[in-house]
Amino acid sequence: MEKNGYRIEAAGFRLLRGEIDIIAYDGPTLVFIEVKTRSGEEFGRPEESVNPAKQRQIRKIAAGYLAKNRIPESRTPCRFDVLSLVREAGSGFLIRHFKNAF
Repeated sequence: MEKNGYRIEAAGFRLLRGEIDIIAYDGPTLVFIEVKTRSGEEFGRPEESVNPAKQRQIRKIAAGYLAKNRIPESRTPCRFDVLSLVREAGSGFLIRHFKNAF
C-alpha cells in the first residue's frame, strides 16, 4: 500500500468487537481497508465474504475511529476498500484492490 502512495495510520484497529485491517490516507481521503485472504477460490472469491453485515460492522468501527481520533467526518473524505489476496501456485498471490467497494 505504501508503494502505491498510501500513508498507513493504523493496522489491526480494534473496537466494538471488530477490527479494521488497515486505515490509511490516499491523498486527503481516509481509507478503511478490509483485507481478505484465501488459499484458493474453490469456496468463492475473498471479496465476496465482505457481505452487508460485515460492511455495517466496518462502518461502525470506522465511525468509532473518527470519534476516538477527533477527525471531523464532515471535513474528511472517507472511503471503504477491499483488498483481496488469493494464493497462486508457487509463492505468489493474486492481489485485487477494490476501491470504494461499499
